[in-house]
Amino acid sequence: MSAIKALLLMLLAISHVASAADPAPGSPYAPPVPLLWKVSDGDNALYLLGSFHLLKAGDYPLSVDVDHAFADAEKLVFEIPPEQLDDPETGPRFLAAAGYDDARNLSAVLPPRVHEKLQRLVARQGGAIAQLEAYEPWFVNLSLLMGLSQSLGFSAELGLDHHLMELAEAAGKPTGGLETFEDQLRALDSTPMGEQITGLKDFLDRPQEMPGMLGELHQAWRDGDVARLDELTRREMLAKTPETYRIVNVERNDAWVPQLQAMLEAPGDDDVLVVVGALHLLGADGVVEKLRGEGYEVVRICSACEPVVAGE
Repeated sequence: MSAIKALLLMLLAISHVASAADPAPGSPYAPPVPLLWKVSDGDNALYLLGSFHLLKAGDYPLSVDVDHAFADAEKLVFEIPPEQLDDPETGPRFLAAAGYDDARNLSAVLPPRVHEKLQRLVARQGGAIAQLEAYEPWFVNLSLLMGLSQSLGFSAELGLDHHLMELAEAAGKPTGGLETFEDQLRALDSTPMGEQITGLKDFLDRPQEMPGMLGELHQAWRDGDVARLDELTRREMLAKTPETYRIVNVERNDAWVPQLQAMLEAPGDDDVLVVVGALHLLGADGVVEKLRGEGYEVVRICSACEPVVAGE
């Protein structure tokens, strides 16, 4: 489930899903343990927050650590500027990028057995595979995942990114992005066809297991469990779809790091809260370790964690 999990942790309208139960009525509620780091350089600081892009109402309120980071930040930066997500042309451009540049269609690129499994699954859901013929496997895979996540009660409107965008607007805090919507579409559309098919095949080979697997992923995020999340996402993606891993994770991280360094080294003492998919903060290829490798002081902010993780 490598490409599936990676998409869940990376994208905006995607990016992520699963099924931790809502808190029982009357029970004490523990907010998600945040994947939050503070990067310091003299007067300036960045807060790096790992996001899950589709959440439930039960995932709120957030940790006081996130509240404090938000209050301290003069600006919020996301993967994509909020105004681009609100652009009415975003949807049409997304669909256009998901199509083929030549005369092929889904039937032409999928192996017969994969196509047959997809046809049966779509039929059971009351749809027709003809509706998907114009789209590449990465988009079909994403569509299946979005449908599943929504059936489990998850919503993009409740995603961490969307929530913080709304808070920033209400507080009058400026916002920005590390890349454009077109950059993100280009990354998705550049993934190798063979690896796109691998991701779709993983889903179709065991659709009954997907809710539990997504639930496990979401729970690891809620727990702030860096090691478990790394195992479930980054390591598996690197092993099974290495070129997709390079395109959607490593190359984008490498493009973001100089921008983050510029924020740290800018004159003045403005602090910035940077909110990106959690995948981008994990492992040696992640933004956290790349900034640490540049000599910045990096400390995990986690009041709910054991003291030993303070330097993660």
